[in-house]
Amino acid sequence: MQLITGQTKLLGIIGNPVEHSLSPVMHNAAIAHLGLDYIYVPFPVKQADLETAIAGFKAVNLKGFNITIPHKQAIIPLLSEITDDAINIGAVNTVWRTASGWKGTNTDAEGFVAPLKNMSRDWTQITPVILGNGGAARAVIAGLANLGCSEIHVVGRNPDKLARFYQSWSHTPNITSLLKIHNWDNLASLISAADLLVNTTPVGMSPHTDASPVDADLMQKLKKSAIAYDLIYTPNPTQFLKLAQAQGATTIDGLEMLLQQGVAALKIWLQQPVPVEVMRNSLRDCLY
Repeated sequence: MQLITGQTKLLGIIGNPVEHSLSPVMHNAAIAHLGLDYIYVPFPVKQADLETAIAGFKAVNLKGFNITIPHKQAIIPLLSEITDDAINIGAVNTVWRTASGWKGTNTDAEGFVAPLKNMSRDWTQITPVILGNGGAARAVIAGLANLGCSEIHVVGRNPDKLARFYQSWSHTPNITSLLKIHNWDNLASLISAADLLVNTTPVGMSPHTDASPVDADLMQKLKKSAIAYDLIYTPNPTQFLKLAQAQGATTIDGLEMLLQQGVAALKIWLQQPVPVEVMRNSLRDCLY
């Protein structure tokens, strides 16, 4: 067991609730493997206490922290600086100390594209189709824009929410120019053209493990050369990925995005390489 002393450096995650977070699992596994005098702690913080908590983190010399629901937007005014990815996504999930104060970024976009970068594809020629238009879709869009995709198709069920989603990108014309917004009725024609099909919806998440945002008949339109990517990591695989795999498509599950966004955050805090496989195995051991 790690000996925690007055010299031990603090990292953590804030949220409400935060008990479900797997971040302490992978970060503490990496810290132990590296033999560093750090500890990563979950901090339950209510919305009304956010500003007080951030002031307290400065007082106790916390080195950095992650943010989860419901603080990803509310944290922004309390930071001295945020990165372009955080601006584009409209949310912050990772914060660290600088000479001028707290700086924030969003590592979800980097986490999403990490497994895609290992594939030999010309991303300027890839047609991505994103299912859903919530917060997770924003990170996917930012990541695909960074990859160099020339167009990004987003499919949603509510026309009003889709319109608001499109308008929310108005401050980033470089991304707005890539976006193509579609109602769910257009999904059949989009799937047949998709080179990358991404599920950002909660459909298929435990305990509703038999559900899929795309039914079996519709999934038959997916090309064998396509990639199906589900942001859900439990169950593994999801019904969505099972159907895609039956078509011969390459599949990626949400565990990899969870892992890689954590890898990106830990690199920021430690300023050194981190043991990715140790972090991956710790998550798999915990979940499966």
